[in-house]
Order: sequence, then C-alpha cells, then structure tokens
Amino acid sequence: MDYLLVIIIGLVIGSFLNVCIYRIPLEQSICYPPSHCGNCNHKLNSIDLVPVLSYLFLKGKCRYCNEGISIRYPLIEILNAILYLIIFCNYGLTFEFFKYTLLSSLLIVIGMIDYQTQDIYTSTIMFGIIVGIIFMTLDFFINKGSISNYILGAIIGFLALAIIVIITKGMGIGDAEITLVCGLFLGIKGVIFTLFLGIIIGGIVAIIILILKLKNAKDAMAFGPCLSIAALMYILWGDSIINFYLNLVGII
Repeated sequence: MDYLLVIIIGLVIGSFLNVCIYRIPLEQSICYPPSHCGNCNHKLNSIDLVPVLSYLFLKGKCRYCNEGISIRYPLIEILNAILYLIIFCNYGLTFEFFKYTLLSSLLIVIGMIDYQTQDIYTSTIMFGIIVGIIFMTLDFFINKGSISNYILGAIIGFLALAIIVIITKGMGIGDAEITLVCGLFLGIKGVIFTLFLGIIIGGIVAIIILILKLKNAKDAMAFGPCLSIAALMYILWGDSIINFYLNLVGII
C-alpha cells in the first residue's frame, strides 16, 4: 500500500511538473489560470487531468478540439513516479526521501526546459537555492549534518563549471547555477560526482549528435539535461557507482 501511495503521489506531482515545464518558458503563472488546452484554451475538467489514464482514455487528443497531446506529458508523470518509488525503496519515509524527491522533480523541470529552450530560468534556480538552504538547515538540526559540506559543495560546483564556461565558452552560466543547487542538496561528494558524470554524459551525447548530423559543432547543445541525469544517478545509485569505479581502478 505504501508503494502504491508513493506512485500515485509521484504521478500527481509529475502532472504538476508538466504545467511548470510548459508555463515557465512562457513566463506564465504556474497557479493561474487553471489547466487548459494549449490549442483551444478550453478549461480542462478533472476527468481530463488524471495522470497517464486521461491521456490513454482520450487517445492522446484534446477532448474539445481534437488536437494531439504530446507524449511528453504521460512520460514525465511516469518518470517522476518511478523516481519517487526508487527513492522510497532506497531511503524509506525519511528526511532524505523528501529532500531527494523534491530535488528530482526540480531537476526534471530544469532539464526539460533547458532541452526545449536551451535556457535555464532564474525562477527555478532561486527556488532550488531557497529550498536547498532550508533542507541544509533541517539536516543540521535533524541529522547533525555538516552545513559546511553543503556550502562548499555549492561553491565548488558553481566555480568549477563557471571556470569551464569562461574557458570554453561552450556553455551558459545557467549550467553552473544548476551545480550550485546540486551542491546545496548533495554536498561536496555529490556535486563532484554530478560534474564528472555530467561531463561524460554530455560528451557522449555530443558525439552521437554530431555523428548522426542532427546538429553541427557550432550549434547550441543543452548541457542542463546531462547535469540533471548525473545528479539523479547520484541520488539513486551514487554510492554503488562510486564503489564500482573505485574497485575498478583498484583492479587496474
């Protein structure tokens, strides 16, 4: 029953993430007006907003104008639910569960918006900074966590990527802001992991894109999704991946 509840919560919040992903780039309020069709602007009823099921029931089309609904909507809902479930299995209903599920959802929003627009919005970063500071403070009082670990993580994450941005001129300062947020949530070890793996993922993606000639070397490529994926991998399997790497290096 606990697992089912976590999945349902993940789906519902995933539906809200879709609203954020759609409205933030348009500089619209994420609270008002109520959910409506992006094509005909008809207000959606409750039956149209059931995560995943409404998409299947409506066969991927708006009930009112028959316009196609992007498959992205149910996929984001499912992804968020899966992340919540894995985090729950790893951490149980603990302080870490709430911290990591919130960060995971934020990373989905930041990564998807950057993928679509090649831009990282200040509102999402400021939200991450404020909530990160709140969780950092709570961790100090609840778990006696080290505040300096999170502050240094934020500083290291931001400065490391900012230097790369300045030297290469291949990314935007928004990418450094993502690592700042990750540092506040994940600390020094987590942000170093995110930087290292994010660069690897970004390099692999860039090579694939160039080989397939989807873009040329001068075209802008979003790095935010790569950092988001790397941070999510740390949340889900960070220690296992680090131990595997250290054992591999030890064997070599």
